[in-house]
Amino acid sequence: MAPRARPLSPHMTIYRWPVTMATSITHRLTGIALSMGTLLLAWWLIAAASGLEAYQTFSHVAASWPGQVVLFGFTWSLAFHLLNGIRHLAWDMGYGFDVPTANRTGWLVIVLSVLLAAGAFALAYAGRGGFNA
Repeated sequence: MAPRARPLSPHMTIYRWPVTMATSITHRLTGIALSMGTLLLAWWLIAAASGLEAYQTFSHVAASWPGQVVLFGFTWSLAFHLLNGIRHLAWDMGYGFDVPTANRTGWLVIVLSVLLAAGAFALAYAGRGGFNA
């Protein structure tokens, strides 16, 4: 008698991440990204205080396409972390725990964070706030 194949445990092929799990993990990752992005903020402030040459170096790096990607990522991380933090605050007060509401607010946080980050960049590229002015 041939041995039967052992069943495999559920894996990524059949398991689906709930939006609440994805937003929880993303919240932690954006917190780390914001901590790292604070180094960029410090570089910007030090460059501004150090004179024209240092600030031009920072501006050149920030205006390059990799710099713009990093700045967008930092802006999106800030928007996501803020909105999801408000969502967690509502949870701390006892609101929004039922599954449909938690899923809806999770998607709302994702969509609004992308819109906020894109809106901030649209304003910057339109010449508002001194960028590209």
